[in-house]
Amino acid sequence: MKIIIVGLGQTGNLLIASLANESYEVSVIDQDRRLVDAATDKYNVNGVVGSGASRETLLAAGADTADAIVALTHIDEINLLSCMQAKALGTRFAAARILMPDFVHEADYLMKKYNIDFFMKPRLDVAEEIYGNLGMPGFTKLEGFWDTEIQVLNMNILEDSVLKDRSLIDIKQSLGLDILIVTVIREGKLFIPRGDFVLKSGDSINVVIAGDRLADTLVKLGISRSKAKKIVIVGGSTTCDYLLKMLGKEHHDITILESDSGRCRELMEEYPNINVVYCVGDTLEILEEERVSKADMIISLTNFDETNLVISMYAWSCRMPSIITRVDKPEHVKLLHKVNIDITVSPAETSALMAMRFLRSREAADSGKDIGKFYLLAEGLAEIMEFPAGDDFKCLDIPFKDKAFKLKKDVLVAGILRDGKLIIPSGNTCINKGDRVIITASRKNRIRSLNDMLNKELF
Repeated sequence: MKIIIVGLGQTGNLLIASLANESYEVSVIDQDRRLVDAATDKYNVNGVVGSGASRETLLAAGADTADAIVALTHIDEINLLSCMQAKALGTRFAAARILMPDFVHEADYLMKKYNIDFFMKPRLDVAEEIYGNLGMPGFTKLEGFWDTEIQVLNMNILEDSVLKDRSLIDIKQSLGLDILIVTVIREGKLFIPRGDFVLKSGDSINVVIAGDRLADTLVKLGISRSKAKKIVIVGGSTTCDYLLKMLGKEHHDITILESDSGRCRELMEEYPNINVVYCVGDTLEILEEERVSKADMIISLTNFDETNLVISMYAWSCRMPSIITRVDKPEHVKLLHKVNIDITVSPAETSALMAMRFLRSREAADSGKDIGKFYLLAEGLAEIMEFPAGDDFKCLDIPFKDKAFKLKKDVLVAGILRDGKLIIPSGNTCINKGDRVIITASRKNRIRSLNDMLNKELF
């Protein structure tokens, strides 16, 4: 698959890194020669210096024969024009990142009008991610990428966790938890665990849970979700605006701290029942003056990672029940995760992930296959994806415990969606025609279809 990436900011580089070990032919475009040189030096990609909206630049990058273009500059109009130009030159599929609310609201119209196949809307997506994690403690995070049928919970195993020193079989039998632990990260190494795998303190795990059993499962796991009645949001950004609309009339006691006086006026006019505070100066002094430590939850959404880190550390020192922090740089995400102090959200990671989902779905369509959902797990080392089971699946109606049903190493059937219900598989489970099968696998396995998960010795 031949791919063009326009824009080498944080998102563009994250996407290149995700594609680096795949069999894609990648060309990158940016107006900054230093960024192009850095990308071509680090990765096996072709580089072109210039504007992604220029026909000449796009032709130099191979837009006349490309399979897909992903436009990720910080200017929406450039992204839209890049996609339009590339499509006119012969590129088959186009995806653009859009940041401005006006464009986000008109996304359906823009797709039809300008023949763009997919939009990444990181500010809206991040707001939805935050909304889904309101009140969650810092050592857990709900990965809100599926429908209501299935939830994936990421959590760190702490010293007092009910899962510590238990095998996966014991967890299911003794605790009565109908869940499936699909990935474990231990000391930087990925494990796709089997039933005898024993969890240890410090492990980072991903758990598949049926959506209608989420609340009960959280209780059994000892995870307390706070009510988050008093919420402080630092940074009155577009993401904040989306989040406030989602909160609607839920009667939260909300305070917004904003350093731009004009933005403060806008927020006060649109949300008269919310406390908007204009604040400039030392971050810690402001937090103490506004008695932020008394809040149930703090959401830090400024445009500066360093400021967000300081706010998170202050909230953590105050033992605030729930902390959500916007962080764009991967090294800062790792820093926070090392001390388990909060939930992080990243517009850059979200856009890169959405772009990967778009590319993988187009690749699957080209091969005559189908892919529903796709997501990266376990620090990008594993994938969770959905495939429909059709007549061509070689192990239809065969129980998992049968010798004729053998999976590749580091592959796991995480769940089966049948008639709108999630089935957590056991040895007696079969895959039937029409099922939607959820697979977790190490990225090294390169799963592109349902049959790809099977050991080739079987056929």
